[in-house]
Amino acid sequence: MRATRFLGFGKFILPAWITISTALAQQAPAIPSTGFPGLDQYRASRIAIYTDDFGQLSRYREANAALGQPAAGENRVVFFGDSITDMWRLTDFFPGKPYLNRGIGGQTTPQMLVRFRQDVIDLHPKVVIILAGTNDIAGNSGPMRNEDIEANYASMAELARAHGIRLVLASVLSVHNYTEKAKDFFAQRPPARILALNSWLKDYCGKNGMVYLDYFSAMVDDKGLLKKELAEDGLHPNAAGHKIMAPLAEAAIAKAIE
Repeated sequence: MRATRFLGFGKFILPAWITISTALAQQAPAIPSTGFPGLDQYRASRIAIYTDDFGQLSRYREANAALGQPAAGENRVVFFGDSITDMWRLTDFFPGKPYLNRGIGGQTTPQMLVRFRQDVIDLHPKVVIILAGTNDIAGNSGPMRNEDIEANYASMAELARAHGIRLVLASVLSVHNYTEKAKDFFAQRPPARILALNSWLKDYCGKNGMVYLDYFSAMVDDKGLLKKELAEDGLHPNAAGHKIMAPLAEAAIAKAIE
């Protein structure tokens, strides 16, 4: 049992360890600025998630428990990713298909790795499509080198392979700065880093017998940016963007199953 000393505080008596902890918390350094006010505000708003449920396992826990095993002959597919996946209404573009959306807005690859077992492996899909990386480049959950992102991809790939799940790795989408609300997203995601990560993804898939899903090339304009008409905010595809992505995803799924 903890030996407790009490310190007087007005009319109240507080345990000494509470007083000391409070003082230490008040002395803790502030979270370093990223240089982007919007991103700083976003990261500050996520502190409770980062400390209480880093992978956000609670998001799909109940839905997964209610799902059950795939039916005989069912080609279940998990779309696994961040907000670009989370905001995609799969039933509108793949009607009647046993495709599950397991995207969570704002997530980075370390968060996705934490929930990979619950939200992918335990669902026993035939195929998983992973679309990630853009938030890592932006630094949503902290600074990330491309090498760190690649390591997280490789860990998820190895887990999928160990459980007999076919893997599709999707390219990181380009971004644009053609609208006012797109400028922050664009500044946080240097095009050179996106190109470098996509080059690694394509090479990794080729060396390991996995399918590379190239959304990037189909959605980029002559300046190397995401076509303006495909995303109002420069980052998240709209219905026109999803219309391009859907058949590419379907072809990649078929190739993975073959």
